[in-house]
Amino acid sequence: MKMNWRTMAALAVFASATAAAGNASAADIKEIRFGVEASYAPFESKTPAGDLQGFDVDIGNAVCAKLKAKCVWVENSFDGLIPALQARKFNAINSDMTITEQRREAIDFTDPIYTIPNQMIAKKGSGLLPTAASLKGKHVGVLQGTIQETYAKAIWAPAGVDVVPYQTQDQIYADLASGRLDAAFQDAEAASKGFLTRPQGAGFEFAGPAVSDAKLLGGGVGFGIRKGDKPLKDALNEALKELKADGTIDRFAAKYFNVKVVLK
Repeated sequence: MKMNWRTMAALAVFASATAAAGNASAADIKEIRFGVEASYAPFESKTPAGDLQGFDVDIGNAVCAKLKAKCVWVENSFDGLIPALQARKFNAINSDMTITEQRREAIDFTDPIYTIPNQMIAKKGSGLLPTAASLKGKHVGVLQGTIQETYAKAIWAPAGVDVVPYQTQDQIYADLASGRLDAAFQDAEAASKGFLTRPQGAGFEFAGPAVSDAKLLGGGVGFGIRKGDKPLKDALNEALKELKADGTIDRFAAKYFNVKVVLK
């Protein structure tokens, strides 16, 4: 097929742009916009002054420092994080999002960073267990868009459990404390640090053992990345690898948690 000079020039420009994109590196990343749902202590929450704080926030800031990039935090409801990422409202999700096969159909992930058990909380002495039989007829709060919601709707709801999704974790704790919910299902560390150890959580406790399900509950938390964004994914993975190797992420974990959570 013959091509005129305009077509050849256009193809040359396209090839040059493609090569440049393929050769992008960490040095080309000047800013990272992280999407976050900011009411899930100790992973992400706000100080009385309104500043973001938490384990994920510390990791994100350390990654940006390692890459010499500016960190920008964009708040979003948890169930809207993946659509907002796809709509390019931010570059990566950094909000205690567990890697699952269902989510991999929509986005990519970095290597796993840490893992947290999933556990239910209820009033002390309730006798409730995280099983369909025990929870039949009960109201259980879950955060919208989480693996806990997916699990509860798949395993408990068909057996007559009222699974109630909320847009923020704080709303769940408020309704649990007021008696509108019988139980709440979330990360164990979020329940411990965000509720049980606070005045609002007096009279509540973990109800039954941790819940495990490799398919529905996944096996680790990572940053969510748009599909095909290999330069950012590679840069984040390299930064996370270095922060694990030098003990930085372990130090952050010791600041917030009582158990070992960081994956090697």
